[in-house]
Amino acid sequence: HPNSKFAFVINEVDSSITSFAYDAEAGKLTELESVPTLPSDFTGENTTAEIAISQDGAYLYGSNRGHDSIVVYAVDAATGKLSLVEHVSAEGEHPRHFALTPNGDYMLVANRDTNNIVTFKVDKASGRLTYTGQQVTVSKPVCVQPFYFSV
Repeated sequence: HPNSKFAFVINEVDSSITSFAYDAEAGKLTELESVPTLPSDFTGENTTAEIAISQDGAYLYGSNRGHDSIVVYAVDAATGKLSLVEHVSAEGEHPRHFALTPNGDYMLVANRDTNNIVTFKVDKASGRLTYTGQQVTVSKPVCVQPFYFSV
């Protein structure tokens, strides 16, 4: 987390996210809570892959492979606890990796099994993701790394 008071781990096999308080002086993590990455009514097989936090630390994102979605949580800056914002379709299958652009305005999602990288607009006020309709076909994408350059 940008404030260096919290850390978050996505748990691949049990489809959850664990929040920790971080004591820098002692070098110690203390578990705060564990929350699901899946909707309560989902019964299929799933594993997770990627986790990221917005630049301002207000929102946390995680990928679901099976449910084929991105989960969005709001982060309480005082407690480090998470509250569900939404689950958004990854617009493809098996979202292996995703990344926020350096300015945080967009998210790119690499869907391995449908051979596509899709773009979402990030609403910085709510954390919500909106599919832009923009995508590119790439064979088995497993990682994306957006960057800016000037010419």
